Amino acid sequence: MAQKKPPHKDAYDLILEAIDVGIYRPGARLVELELAERFGVSRTPIREALQRLETQSLLTRDGRSLIVASLDHAQTAELYAVRTELEGLAARLAAQHAAAEEIRVLRDMVEADRALLDDPDALSRANRRFHKQIHLASHNRYLVQQLDLVHRSMALMATTSLAAAGRGEDALSEHAAIVQAIADRDGDTAAKALRKHLSTAFEVRLKEQARNV
Repeated sequence: MAQKKPPHKDAYDLILEAIDVGIYRPGARLVELELAERFGVSRTPIREALQRLETQSLLTRDGRSLIVASLDHAQTAELYAVRTELEGLAARLAAQHAAAEEIRVLRDMVEADRALLDDPDALSRANRRFHKQIHLASHNRYLVQQLDLVHRSMALMATTSLAAAGRGEDALSEHAAIVQAIADRDGDTAAKALRKHLSTAFEVRLKEQARNV
C-alpha cells in the first residue's frame, strides 16, 4: 500500500509561517510575484492569501502596497491582557489533564532551550514551541484555537523581550517553575506562575521600548 504524502501547506499558511519566524517582519512589504516565486505557487492563491491576511489585520495598506502590520502601545497592552488570561487558564487545565509524557516533554524543552541563551531569535522560536505545548496539554481544543489567534498577532511585534540582557535565563527559570506546578497538579500555582511570567515579559518589553524612544 502506497504511503500517503503529507499535505502541502497552502499559500496562507506559508506566508503566515514566514511572518511568524521573522522572514517578514513588521513593516516588510509583501509583493505577489516575489511571494509566488519564493513559495513556488501561482499568484492567484497568493493574492487570495494576502486578502485573507489583510482582513485579519495581519497586513495593512501602505498606499497600494501591503505590508506586515505592527502593534502600537495600546494594541500590545490589549494583546498581553488577553494572552495572560488565556494562557493562565491553559496552565491550570494542563495541571489537571496533561499526560505524564506531555510533562516530560515540557521538562525536556526547558533543558534543551538553555543551549539557546546566546541566540535570542532561536530562543524566541523555542519559547513559542514551549507555550504551544502547554496549550496542547490543556486538552481543550477551543482554548487552543483562541491562543493560536493570539500568538499569530504576537508575530507582529518587531522584537522579542528575550533579547533583553538576562531575560532569557530568567524566562527559562520561570518556565521551569510553570512545568513544576503542572507536574504537581497544582492548577492555581501553574496559572499564577504563567501569568507572572507573561507580566514580567511585558514589563521587560515596555522598558526596552522606553529606552528606544
